[in-house]
Amino acid sequence: MGHVVKVEIFSDVVCPWCYIGHHRLQQAVRLFEGDVEVEHRPFQLDPDGVSTGEPLLRALERKFGGAAQVAQMTARVAGVAAEDGLDLRFDRALQAGTFEAHRLIWLAERAGRGAAMAERLFRAHFTDGLNVGDSGTLAGLAAETGVEDTGEGAEQVRAELARARALGVRSVPLFLFEEKFAVSGAQPVETLVAALREVEARTAQETAAEKAGAGCDDGACAV
Repeated sequence: MGHVVKVEIFSDVVCPWCYIGHHRLQQAVRLFEGDVEVEHRPFQLDPDGVSTGEPLLRALERKFGGAAQVAQMTARVAGVAAEDGLDLRFDRALQAGTFEAHRLIWLAERAGRGAAMAERLFRAHFTDGLNVGDSGTLAGLAAETGVEDTGEGAEQVRAELARARALGVRSVPLFLFEEKFAVSGAQPVETLVAALREVEARTAQETAAEKAGAGCDDGACAV
């Protein structure tokens, strides 16, 4: 059996480029000839964000200064997403805090449904116009995805958010391969496939070098 390439994707469920990056990584994994283990890591674009139900466009206009600029920005992102088969409807989306959404992804990951939970949260926010910070909405999405919310995960999500800060993650999506090699941004599928192949090859070389260096000489062993 070949080496299983480990990929951590740092993202936030209210980040449109993360939705695109998440989708492209799934495609890359399907095209890659080897085995891949994907782990979802939390990142909060707005750590202090609260879920008031405010329309996202209004919040963006306040942040970036004007409806025209926001309309141009969101239209561009929606156009890129459409080419990937994703339906981003910024006119429906609602501003939301995402800590509890990340906790659901953490729970889902334990049950092998992390990717499904993340995708459902992205779609809920960007396509369905649901408030992904609302507890009732989250309960429904978890049940729909087959995830049992045991109430666990808050401490673990805080630890993972702290790790992201310690690693210097400042923008998302960010793909971290084998805890060594980072690729930032919603890269094209072919770029991610190439990264998987390169990391697999490097890891194989490192493993071979380690094995070649193992041995005993005059009673001393290198293991």
